[in-house]
Amino acid sequence: MDRYTFQKQLELYRTPYEEEAEFIADFAALTEDPLAYKRERLAGHFTASSWIVNKKRTHTLLTLHRKLGRWLQLGGHADGNENLMEVAMKEAMEESGLQNLRLVEEQIFDLDKHIIPERPHVPEHYHYDVRFLLEADMDEPLQISDESISLAWFSFDSVADMIGYNPSILRMLEKTSKSEILL
Repeated sequence: MDRYTFQKQLELYRTPYEEEAEFIADFAALTEDPLAYKRERLAGHFTASSWIVNKKRTHTLLTLHRKLGRWLQLGGHADGNENLMEVAMKEAMEESGLQNLRLVEEQIFDLDKHIIPERPHVPEHYHYDVRFLLEADMDEPLQISDESISLAWFSFDSVADMIGYNPSILRMLEKTSKSEILL
């Protein structure tokens, strides 16, 4: 998915979730900035992540993020790569050790604009996170990366209890539960 395909997908992207719909225009505007795919754009930049589910759509794979100390989907910075689908797949493999990931569809699954707190040498800034739906086998061994404290498969029933209140994760969970995508 190159920048132009991404722009076209954003033009066509519709969501019934008000909080997600509010920032689609922000994503579209950001695609015009050549620095948007680099973390050096301190006001905010694109990231890509994967909502990884098992084939039966009963579990999702989450990481306990080392820097943020929260359970999240796997993903990371584009670092200049304008193919955000490729970034999401690469990050998912690097952060989980999974080699047999399957992209469910070549469409945006979810969008989220969220603030990243200030850290030493990095000011507070926005991540414009583009999410893709991936499928994996729960029996494939996991390998924790340096970016994680832990990795675990969570049943859909237990996700809300594990993450606390995180509307974007709850939204992806709801989208997966309602998904019309063929199993």
